Amino acid sequence: MKLLFKTTIDLSFDKVQERFNRDLFVYLSPKLIPFELKRFDGTSKGNEIHIDLGIWILKQQWVSLITFEETNSAGWSFIDEGKVLPKPLVYWRHHHRVDKISATKSQIVDDIEYKCSAGWLTVLIKPFLWSVFAIRPGRYQKYFKD
Repeated sequence: MKLLFKTTIDLSFDKVQERFNRDLFVYLSPKLIPFELKRFDGTSKGNEIHIDLGIWILKQQWVSLITFEETNSAGWSFIDEGKVLPKPLVYWRHHHRVDKISATKSQIVDDIEYKCSAGWLTVLIKPFLWSVFAIRPGRYQKYFKD
């Protein structure tokens, strides 16, 4: 299943890239789910991100590995892939892109692909995942307001 979100930002892609860091990651975290960032290496290939989601006995771990990063004249992008995922997820690939629109404008793209342990679960959790990521455009706008 795929989710795609695009946000236009009034900031150059290199300035957006500079601010894609731990602070942004925490700022974007869903407020409805107890969330603890245990490790954030960065967005370079080989870096890892470790998260605890939930509380007490319901706590689940999420570990993502950055498997790709590239900067070119069109912009900057990186991919995080889930290595340890909370149930019912069994596959997660999130392609983050910051596309250059002009010298002072860029577009942030969240291109997500996921699967659950059963096809019906993949469909069932789509509205929940959509709602978690649908708030990002507004949050990006606020965070990157210069």
